[in-house]
Amino acid sequence: MKLLQIMRAWSALPKDTAMILSLIFITFLSGVCPQSPKEIRVKEGEIVAEFFKECDHNETLWRSFTKQGMHLHNNTPAAEHRQMGVMVQQGNLVILSASEKNEGNYSCSLKNSSKQSWISLKVNTAQSRDSEQMNQISKECYTEEDCKLVCPEKKNPFNTLNITRSSITWHKEGGSSPKDGYFPSVKKEDSGNYTCTRSYLYDGQIYNMTSTVKLDVQPSKITKKAVIISPENKQVFEVDLGSTVVIDCKAVMMSETDELFWLSESSFVDTDTSLPVFYNDTRVISTEEIRMRTSLIFRKVSEDDLSKNYTCKLQSHYQTSFVTITLKQKPSRSYTSLGVCFVIIVVVTFVTVVIYVKFKIDITLFLRDTLKWSGGISDGKCYDAFLMCYKCDTAGGLNPSDKRWLESVLEDKFGYSLCLYDRDVLPGKAIADAVLDCVEQSRAVVLVPVSPDPDPESGLLSAIHEALVERQTRLVFITTETSMASKSDSFPEALQLLSKAGNCVTWKGISSMPTSSSFWKQLRYYLPAPQQAPTVKLLPHTIQDITS
Repeated sequence: MKLLQIMRAWSALPKDTAMILSLIFITFLSGVCPQSPKEIRVKEGEIVAEFFKECDHNETLWRSFTKQGMHLHNNTPAAEHRQMGVMVQQGNLVILSASEKNEGNYSCSLKNSSKQSWISLKVNTAQSRDSEQMNQISKECYTEEDCKLVCPEKKNPFNTLNITRSSITWHKEGGSSPKDGYFPSVKKEDSGNYTCTRSYLYDGQIYNMTSTVKLDVQPSKITKKAVIISPENKQVFEVDLGSTVVIDCKAVMMSETDELFWLSESSFVDTDTSLPVFYNDTRVISTEEIRMRTSLIFRKVSEDDLSKNYTCKLQSHYQTSFVTITLKQKPSRSYTSLGVCFVIIVVVTFVTVVIYVKFKIDITLFLRDTLKWSGGISDGKCYDAFLMCYKCDTAGGLNPSDKRWLESVLEDKFGYSLCLYDRDVLPGKAIADAVLDCVEQSRAVVLVPVSPDPDPESGLLSAIHEALVERQTRLVFITTETSMASKSDSFPEALQLLSKAGNCVTWKGISSMPTSSSFWKQLRYYLPAPQQAPTVKLLPHTIQDITS
């Protein structure tokens, strides 16, 4: 009765004064100094749930000191308590929908104990500046790693008071929200404040509790990544049925605990070497990295193997990666294209040979004239050719005019340096020695048929034959059409030996005089390239002289 009178008198005091005096009065009664109350901030209209372990007993006394005055609460969530929005049971305090009237201090204590537990409740309205800072926790993640945001949860009060947890929603102002608070690979721009809202069902009505998670995304601590080097994803390997095939999967690992293995479809490939398909692995550890090779081995490739996907999977603590490959039967070999290629090569080779044989002289002379090829490094010879006459008993030899024409064209037109007996041999020297000196100093010897009187050196044929053979000097043997017809009868033995040792060119009289005739082409072809570039000079004969 006295307690009721005191409470009525207390309610007549101003609210702020009554709250302060209440704290002083309780402190006086308990005989101890009150401990600093735990501060709780909550949005207006949301649920409040707190659990006090030291008050988890049936004999618990709850008091509230709010703007509405001081109230006592028992341990039964009676209807009048639900109407006020405050429920207590043992060590649990639940306010279903917080409002400004619920702001204040709440305490619990055992009836026979002077020890009390306090909380200070602050209700933030939409206009409050502190509304964004309430119930905030921090979360730190690293770039390109998975990240899971956890929404804070109060378990004890809801389990005790039969309040059902319903769902969780996430929201980030000005950005996209992660599904279920999970980032498979978080990025730096994902940093920020995320709001999670937990929904609770009680007595047919939904109540919400909001918390804020501050996400701070830092650069990744991992400098290297585990990665599969080969093969490439979706790579196709061509194989022969019944053949043995080995496919290597190579990877760079981050840790010795990382694993690399093969899958056939969704089943693991075994390491049993007696199976048709198995795998084995090799691990190489160095100071810089760990490399591993896992070989997928087919004893004999079957058609069933061609219809499956095989996956090399890298299982790491930080990530999982894989590549998938398939097998494909090699196309049957076709010899048609090979036969066509062979025929083409044969035809091209045959045509090339025919063209070269038919036009080898023209091709060689064209390359000489175009590339100005001079026959390579100088061999120390003074002359390109030594023109030596031999006696032709028939009337088909070159007359003096034709002989001079031959010498003039070779020297003036084509640039050959000639050694002529009647011009370059000093008088008084023995004929044999002079001729051999000319052979020695010349790169080639040209035997020219003359008629009717040969030059003095024509009797030295036998002597120079040995010199030509010994020095391997190139020999060009000029014949006439009439001399070729009676060659076996009219030529002496020494001359026949020389004709067999050299290359024969036939002089056909006036038709051989033009420089484009076959006679000149053959003669130039058999002679070495001149060492000096040809100089075009006006020849002493005119067309009238040639034809006369």
